[in-house]
Amino acid sequence: MKTALITGGARGIGRAIGLELAARGVNVAFCYRTSEAAARETETALAAQGARGLGVRANVGDPEQVEELFATVERELGSPDALIHAAGPYHRVDVMKETPEGWRTMLGENLDSFFYCARRAAPAMIERKWGRIIAFSMANADRAGAQPGVTAHYVAKVGVLVLARTLARALAPHGITVNTIAPGFIASGSAPPEELEKMVKTIPAGHLGELRDAVAAARFLLSEDARYVNGSNIISSGGWGL
Repeated sequence: MKTALITGGARGIGRAIGLELAARGVNVAFCYRTSEAAARETETALAAQGARGLGVRANVGDPEQVEELFATVERELGSPDALIHAAGPYHRVDVMKETPEGWRTMLGENLDSFFYCARRAAPAMIERKWGRIIAFSMANADRAGAQPGVTAHYVAKVGVLVLARTLARALAPHGITVNTIAPGFIASGSAPPEELEKMVKTIPAGHLGELRDAVAAARFLLSEDARYVNGSNIISSGGWGL
């Protein structure tokens, strides 16, 4: 693997995975929407690991911006050998108070974005007969249960599972694996600390997850050890949601 593209890679889980890959000699491109300062700091941190880092501003819920993102990455670093789709906004809104704009944002930037990025990454992977695609769902999305407080986000993450499995089946003959990671409550900076702390009592393991837990799952799925793992979902939740 020479180049990885991480959506939502300026902060949190995406950034942590990028630093892990850079330490292993992989050039890392990532995109961000608003975190300009964090993006520049992440570029510096990637370079300090000895790899090339490239941050590009892009809303991957927009197919035109996805095309521009890939064109920039291909020009600067080459076509990605691996796509890690970590972008995905989150909000907590009661289903009866959700707005059309909020609904569309959750689906567009969590699910549509994965489709746009995967279909753009796949042709070059097919040509080289090797590729790794990882998307992030959420713990218990595989149960497709009722989630009245986070409905739009949850529906999008259920869709991510279905899309990933479908892509896995379609791309497996070309040496490409497509898998998902479904984190539970991980202290990644994406949710308010006080909200996370309230959830600790619901986690059988008795503590929050750390960035290293998500990184470990990604490290495995990107490796040759996982060459026969396709269409799978790794739940990293300390038992939450079981």
